[in-house]
Amino acid sequence: MPVKKATAPKKAVKRPSLNATLAKSAAKPGSPSLRSKGGSNFAPKRDLTPERVAEILKRLAATYPNAECALTHRNAWELLVATILSAQCTDVRVNMVTSELFRQFPTPKAMSEASQPALEELIRSTGFYRNKAKSILGAAKKITNDFGGKVPRTLAELTTVPGAARKTANVVLGVAYGLAEGIVVDTHVLRISRRLHLTQATEPKKVEQDLIKIIPKDHWIAYSHEIIHHGRQICIARKPKCADCTLETICTSGDKTWSSGKTWPEQ
Repeated sequence: MPVKKATAPKKAVKRPSLNATLAKSAAKPGSPSLRSKGGSNFAPKRDLTPERVAEILKRLAATYPNAECALTHRNAWELLVATILSAQCTDVRVNMVTSELFRQFPTPKAMSEASQPALEELIRSTGFYRNKAKSILGAAKKITNDFGGKVPRTLAELTTVPGAARKTANVVLGVAYGLAEGIVVDTHVLRISRRLHLTQATEPKKVEQDLIKIIPKDHWIAYSHEIIHHGRQICIARKPKCADCTLETICTSGDKTWSSGKTWPEQ
């Protein structure tokens, strides 16, 4: 029988420690970020310092000094309805629809007396029109019967209104009444807050909780408006325009499309 040649044992491959890998990833702007089981970006503690958060807020305010809600409205009721309609729909389309909707049903009482089929026909082009019509009709009846025809001014009361989940309630309170009871977390705010490593969460409620801890309360309303504008114009989902971004030197996102090579505050 042939004799098999002895083979040398394979050398053990020395792998870098987790801490070394994390440090290397965090040290290179634009390098891919490590991900946890939940798929969230690794966020070093240095990304959550008050100085860095303040710099982000300063740059956003300078870039979008007049940022405001894009939904056309004359009062809190119209804003509530428009916000409900804006789910999975553009603000431009919502504004086209609400013009005729509010002409026919200008008040909560008037809308509470409308038929659901009539509302569905008016809002059909916004998508999911059956559910939206049901929510709007329910909101109109609730506000008419329980709140004297006026949109409540507290988060606890407003979230009892059909169609007014926490995000919608925060929009109405912040925009219509100037009351900061929370931070609006839509798809733009969630995506960009994660890219900036201000949160690792993927659920809107958890993202809001993280942001509330690090953003001063007097910036809660403005932060959402500015981030939403930033998300629509620059920090888009698939291919962010990093070369045009005023936050580029302070951003260490793993999916940056361009890097100046500068970092804050060492730039």
